[in-house]
Amino acid sequence: MSYYFNKELSLAFDEAVARVISELKLQEFGILTEIDIKETLKKKINVNFRKYHIIGACNPNFAHWALQSEDKIGVMLPCNVIVQELDDGRVEVAAVDPVASMQAIDNPELADIAGQMRLRLQRVIENL
Repeated sequence: MSYYFNKELSLAFDEAVARVISELKLQEFGILTEIDIKETLKKKINVNFRKYHIIGACNPNFAHWALQSEDKIGVMLPCNVIVQELDDGRVEVAAVDPVASMQAIDNPELADIAGQMRLRLQRVIENL
């Protein structure tokens, strides 16, 4: 089982980021964090890196349900989605597979939550 699902797009990088955020909101995710890896690595360690953006997304209802089911689940939150520029100028979007992430936790209720989150994140990727 892969730990992510992805899709390559023929969009400008910034447009891809905006579309991902829009699709996440349509699936009832809030955006908790946005990390511009290219900018961060340049600023912190003065290295050049390709365009790479990490979006930390959270569905509050599912997060609440998960936290009630497993008190340490916060170490696995939020759901991350990346947008990265490939060598040939195309853009790839990838989202974490919550089912793969939760396999290490022996809690059947979390498996149900992860399955529902997986469906929403897959819709995000498919709708791009």
